Amino acid sequence: MEQLPLDLALPPRFGAADYMVSSSNAAAHATIARWPDWPDRVLILTGPEGAGKSHLAAIWAEHARATTVSLDDLARADLATLAAHPLVVDDANNSSGFEANLFHLLNLVRDERSFLLLTARVPPDRWGLRTADLLSRLRLAPSVAIGAPDEDLMRAVLVKLFADRQLLVDEQLVGYLVVRLERSLDAARRAVEALDRAALSQHRRVTRPMAAGILDACRLDDD
Repeated sequence: MEQLPLDLALPPRFGAADYMVSSSNAAAHATIARWPDWPDRVLILTGPEGAGKSHLAAIWAEHARATTVSLDDLARADLATLAAHPLVVDDANNSSGFEANLFHLLNLVRDERSFLLLTARVPPDRWGLRTADLLSRLRLAPSVAIGAPDEDLMRAVLVKLFADRQLLVDEQLVGYLVVRLERSLDAARRAVEALDRAALSQHRRVTRPMAAGILDACRLDDD
């Protein structure tokens, strides 16, 4: 008889000490760390979903005492007030319907000599922007990209996630997951959370058959 585990999922940790650097994110990490010695007042951080953009943006926000807002917030807030201090705008690639707000914000940030970090999945040319002046300004802004997590980063993240939950696993199991999981930090978090729940409900340590079952269940859910 299995025990029903309590939902005690750990929230993602976005501190600087929790960010792991590898070849896939080293350039982006170095650029963010160089602040305030940026080449421009605006920086665009791009990368696929689950690559760690939000984590890196959160590190900068803490260091620069920046406010993090959504595109929806730009439509409701006083842009002049926002632009007076360092600012992060997440998911800027979804700018359809907010182009006028974003264009105005870019101008205000430069006028105020503040800083703006935009996160996006793809470069501005692929945002589907209709405002030519906005696209022109974004093209002139420096950008830095995070790649999909490489094997070394996935391995390090899995080890840390297991350790955070005090789960004892061997290197072979970590390697088994690395080569089978989607290359995404979110996928790593979901897999470890699912394995933690399975181990609690079955009163067993995490094993390779258990991991195989979790991966199969994830594939069925995706289908």
